[in-house]
Amino acid sequence: MAKILMKTPLVEMDGDEMTRVIWTWIKEILLEPYIELNTEYYDLGLKNRDLTDDQVTIDSAEATKKYGVAVKCATITPNAARVIEYDLKEMWKSPNGTIRAILDGTVFREPILVKGIIPFVRTWKKPISIARHAYGDVYKNTEMKTEGAGKAEIVFTDKDGKETRQTIHEFTDDGIIMGMHNTDKSIRSFARACFTYALDKKQDLWFATKDTISKIYDHRFKDIFNEIYEAEYSRKFREAGIEYFYTLIDDAVARVVRSEGGFIWACKNYDGDVMSDMIASAFGSLAMMTSVLVSPEGYYEYEAAHGTVQRHYYSHLEGKETSTNSVATIFAWTGALRKRGELDELPDLVSFAGKLEKACLDTIESGIMTRDLIALSVLENKKAVNTRDFLLEIRKRLDEMMQ
Repeated sequence: MAKILMKTPLVEMDGDEMTRVIWTWIKEILLEPYIELNTEYYDLGLKNRDLTDDQVTIDSAEATKKYGVAVKCATITPNAARVIEYDLKEMWKSPNGTIRAILDGTVFREPILVKGIIPFVRTWKKPISIARHAYGDVYKNTEMKTEGAGKAEIVFTDKDGKETRQTIHEFTDDGIIMGMHNTDKSIRSFARACFTYALDKKQDLWFATKDTISKIYDHRFKDIFNEIYEAEYSRKFREAGIEYFYTLIDDAVARVVRSEGGFIWACKNYDGDVMSDMIASAFGSLAMMTSVLVSPEGYYEYEAAHGTVQRHYYSHLEGKETSTNSVATIFAWTGALRKRGELDELPDLVSFAGKLEKACLDTIESGIMTRDLIALSVLENKKAVNTRDFLLEIRKRLDEMMQ
């Protein structure tokens, strides 16, 4: 069988730990036998980010602007323990945060539904998509540890040199300070991406912050969303028969739990990080969650919504068998390949992405799955397989579809 050809490279961002191992196996078992894979490779593993002073992360984001579509493996955002473990020069910032800042996009995350896995929230019947703002806030923060008594201030100096000052806190002892920001431009891009996505999906859009407490920062998000909705999208939403509304983040959580799903929930950066994990876990598994970063210019970066599966990686290094769920990482590849095929008018590549996704779901629905899903599935006849064997089982079904 002739391999499917690609016209334009995908930007390939390799990652860390167990997901890095799976990344290699996915290419070897599920992609390279069928596709003449064409990627521009960037190693975003923590050791290489440290070696390049994190320049490789910046380079990968700029390459995404050049080629339009990227696929990313899960990566480590180091804490103090990781700095020691990897002997790092410094505690590098989140690579996802760096890429989001450069692309100024919105992250859309949605659970992958499969027969036999019932959501923990009994009212949920349809997927809930999380739209996560992808710029600023704690991911672009500046922070400091202070010692002794002193005064902390926010200072803004305008282009004419005029200063505006506001006291944060007058310390009497040691403490910590964090400063974060956002921009009207990025918030507007976020709002338009959410409204456009809701129209494409024909689903209601919910937006939630905490403007009753954050009366300037969060309130600015609320105001910009409302201004853009009223000026550009209200008529389109009415014609599509869908609704936009704003509510407080705590009220949104209560509404989400009581809902049947089938809507888009827009959140600020950190809120979206937390709530997407909650949605994924409540629908079944973090390893069953798609994630795509979409920029206003039409750049796409696909990734899994979960982390690097550190515990399984240590077992793997000891030569022990693991049973790590690779579905979200596979769907990152299929999402990127489908988009590349759509942009380059390659129907065979688009078709392949759909077949690979179906092969994944068919494997699980036949009762063959990794151990994390065994505990969740209500199917009667189930069989747990290890990480690599799960990919080989998908390969069997994919082979049949590709004949």
